Amino acid sequence: MENFILPFQSIGIGDVSQVGGKNASLGEMYQKLTPLGIAIPNGFAVSADAYRFFIIENDLGVGIQEELAQLDLEEFSNLKQVSTIIKKMILQGNMPERLANQIVEYYHDLSTQEGREIEVAVRSSATAEDLPGASFAGLHDSFLNIKGEDALIEKVRFCFASLYNARAIKYRHDKGFDKHDIALSVGIQLMVRADLACSGVTFSIDPASGFENVVLTTGCWGLGENIVQGAVIPDEFLVFKRSLGKGKRAILSKKLGSKAKTMVYSKKGGVVNLDTSIEKQRAWVLPDEEVELLAKWAVQIEEHYGVPMDIEWAKDGVSGQLFIVQARPETVHADKDRFSLKEFKLLEKGELLTTGFAIGNGISSGKIKILNSPTEADQLKEGEILLTEITNPDWDPIMKKAAAIITSKGGRTSHAAIVAREMGALAIVGAEDALQILKDGDYVTIDTSVGNTGRVYQGELKWKVTEHNFKGITLPKTKPMFIVADPDKAFNLSFFPNQGVGLLRMEFVITKNIGIHPMALVHYDQLENEEEKKQIDALCLAYRDKREYFIEKLTHAVATIAAAFYPKDVILRMSDFKTNEYSNLLGGKQFELAEENPMLGFRGASRYGHERYREGFRLECTAVKRVREDMGLDNLKVMIPFCRTPEEGRGVIKLMKEFGLKQGEKGLEIYVMAEIPSNVVLAEEFADIFDGFSIGSNDLTQLTLGVDRDSEVLSDLFDENNPAVKWMIAEVIRKVKSKGKKIGLCGQAPSDTPDFAEFLIAQRIDSISFNPDALIKGIENMIKAEKRK
Repeated sequence: MENFILPFQSIGIGDVSQVGGKNASLGEMYQKLTPLGIAIPNGFAVSADAYRFFIIENDLGVGIQEELAQLDLEEFSNLKQVSTIIKKMILQGNMPERLANQIVEYYHDLSTQEGREIEVAVRSSATAEDLPGASFAGLHDSFLNIKGEDALIEKVRFCFASLYNARAIKYRHDKGFDKHDIALSVGIQLMVRADLACSGVTFSIDPASGFENVVLTTGCWGLGENIVQGAVIPDEFLVFKRSLGKGKRAILSKKLGSKAKTMVYSKKGGVVNLDTSIEKQRAWVLPDEEVELLAKWAVQIEEHYGVPMDIEWAKDGVSGQLFIVQARPETVHADKDRFSLKEFKLLEKGELLTTGFAIGNGISSGKIKILNSPTEADQLKEGEILLTEITNPDWDPIMKKAAAIITSKGGRTSHAAIVAREMGALAIVGAEDALQILKDGDYVTIDTSVGNTGRVYQGELKWKVTEHNFKGITLPKTKPMFIVADPDKAFNLSFFPNQGVGLLRMEFVITKNIGIHPMALVHYDQLENEEEKKQIDALCLAYRDKREYFIEKLTHAVATIAAAFYPKDVILRMSDFKTNEYSNLLGGKQFELAEENPMLGFRGASRYGHERYREGFRLECTAVKRVREDMGLDNLKVMIPFCRTPEEGRGVIKLMKEFGLKQGEKGLEIYVMAEIPSNVVLAEEFADIFDGFSIGSNDLTQLTLGVDRDSEVLSDLFDENNPAVKWMIAEVIRKVKSKGKKIGLCGQAPSDTPDFAEFLIAQRIDSISFNPDALIKGIENMIKAEKRK
């Protein structure tokens, strides 16, 4: 008698034709990865032959083909009707006794192993599912918390019927699978009690950019269906693989999601979605050590399969154990051309209406169309922007018509996000206030091209698109480097031809990622402004020590950029706010002087040892130490800005040692900005103190010419090509090189003016750093200059 049941321990990745992609992967992991310590819940597969046997025994084959032959393949106007008829045929079929007995027998065997009648997950696994380039994500049905023989048999029949869900029929047609013999296997797997704990999705790659050196994990309380469906905004953790491999602290960033719903098992069977308590909304779903454990498992799974993976995990609330419950190839970046990039840039400013998680890379504009259900599909016109609460696979055909998609719920691993990436569509998910702010017919522009945050602007804004192809590009001998401020952009920028980051601006990180004056956190109890205290309390909610908020946020932001370019140099300039800029941070006014000329005032190196800022500088140094030593990102170097005298430089070096950053220890290099005439005049003395220099051409120009760089009246006089400025630059390069130290320049001029790039290269400068939008032009100018040298 034919055996229609295949236990996980007997199947592997070569059995897709028998058990489908999902079950083949589960069997593969159960056999090969359980010995490595990766926990996979046991189970068995009802084979694709069992499905075919069911169809033959019920004499359904001809009827199904006749209905499919009626399908309108142009407009799919009768798609729902065809689907409904075929599914009804299957659901009215009888489960053959031979097949039902085998399913029940293996169910009882599993129950015996567990010592009780078990709850199981019943999941569809089509024979064309979970393949690179075709995820079939959520197109077929799965059922959770199923217990008992009758309920199990019923759900297997429901899974068989889901092969002809309208969305699945349409997807197979779009992907060219409708001409193949597609069958459906059903996986029956021990249920993890995630309803009493948490669950989520892990990618062994950054799903937004395709950056391969990180693992992204998202998690929510209860069952992970809420993440997949986009019903909640989950917690998000980003882990650096190389730090993980070194046994170092590896979490690059953590983002607390609202997690407003918790899906749990119902006493009547199935599941129910409950409101999450405020306490749990404010708590992380996983401790750091479990985030890193999941990341280690993700790396092992990726190494086993040889491709980036999309993984579902669950934590059992009874045993406290983590499990991997599903793994499939990541489909979006499988065939992506790594050498081809499109760069989008808004040319106008508009009123920012709302933000969310950015999916895709681009800019689009159009009218908002609010839909509450996929049944309203006919209301959406080509080129309109679809706005809804959440999406599920029934929305897939509609999403293809939209110019872009906005959802008010969901995270970066939700259904809407996965499908949008696969279709190459633009989407913003988790824009929580979108349905309150945006109205039907509003004309908006959405921008998903700037890191992980997608922005919706009022009106139709102009933008430009620049296409780059880096294949075969040759870098100049002089190092082209980036000027970077935003960690959200780092992974995308890493794909550009570059030699690292010559200037990472800490003050921009503090403004964007922290927003609080460090001294307001050090002396929180002394704050006088009650409204600002409330805002600080809200930001620091998850931190017992408010100083830790500053340290952790700065650590994560800097580490993300250092990881993006690892092992290339990333040079972090310590904070260089002026007093008026520091005052704009929360709590800042209480700790800052009112200066007539902040540009020449209490800034840079002069601040660090002063009692007004010393403890703030300690927080900066603590963050740097964590990035370099705790996380192993030893490609990070630091740079001191606006250092007026050698004595001041020696004082800063001594203070940094006191705060745990000893020059030369574990390869730590400390650079100095060359931006004051005294840095040029006394360059040899500064070279005896510091390991390298970076010319700040803006400040050096204004201080050489005595011209305020912000003055509109004197703007014509501000010119890096002025002979006096070029003499200063040439002189500091000559002196620094004579001392055997490295020197670079950060500024716009080498990309704007080919002659200026030629001048710098003639002086034998080591590196030139550019803003991202100027890098390619700058490299072109450098290559031309080196050819003429």
